[in-house]
Parts: sequence; structure tokens; C-alpha cells
Amino acid sequence: MSDGYSYTLSRNLDAPAAAVYRAWTTPDAYARWAYAAPGSVRMDVRPGGAWQATMITPDGTEVPLTGSYLEVEENRLLVVGMDVPGRAEPSVMVVELDGDGPKTRIELRQTCDTVEERDMAEQGSTMLLDSLTRFLAEGPTA
Repeated sequence: MSDGYSYTLSRNLDAPAAAVYRAWTTPDAYARWAYAAPGSVRMDVRPGGAWQATMITPDGTEVPLTGSYLEVEENRLLVVGMDVPGRAEPSVMVVELDGDGPKTRIELRQTCDTVEERDMAEQGSTMLLDSLTRFLAEGPTA
């Protein structure tokens, strides 16, 4: 897709792919690292399944988000659509996991309509990856 503005972020995580996948697809775990309000995350992780979460911005503003899963391959791939007010098509983020034993390479890709949108999305995704890295380093909590 040549039109639009894209970014790709990748990290090497010290966790097996199954643990990284669970962090993205388990509501309680996701809420703990993805800046979501506790209890706001709902996930039906299957192609066509819906998700919702209320994100809390650094200044405390609550932002309700909704979307659906476009593609799901357990422990390998999540293609997530995010509803955008006033737009017919969702914004799509690809989360790809490449597991190698106790480590996983994660790649996030997204294409946006404007440079500003891309820069904001890339900044947000960088924060998410930083937080996910910390969450996985802390290990599972009860």
C-alpha cells in the first residue's frame, strides 16, 4: 500500500512468544501494561471478534477505544482494527511475533493517513512497547 504514512517498530523481548501473545490477548494482563483503565478491557480474540478498552492518557484523560480482530494466529500474529470516529475504514495495526525459545522478536506496523497521525501512533506504540518490555521483565504476577 503506497498511499499513507507507515512506521515499523521492533523489539527483542526476553519472553517466549506464548507469554507475549497472552499479554496482548488477556484483558487483565493487557490492562496492566497498555495504559488501560482496570476493568475496561473486553476481548473476543478471533477473526471478526470485537475488542474495547478505555485508555488513560498521561494527563488522566480517559479515551474509549473499540475495534475488531482482522486476523489471529495464536502466538504469531494479531491484525487489529481500531475504529476511528468519522472514518468508514478502521486504522489497522499489525502485531507480529517471531518466537525463538525464551525470546521473541515483536514487530508493530501501522499505516496512517497523515504524517501527524503517524507520528502520534508511532509515539504511542513506542510507549506501549516500552511498557510491555517492563511488564514481561517483571514476570507473571498473581
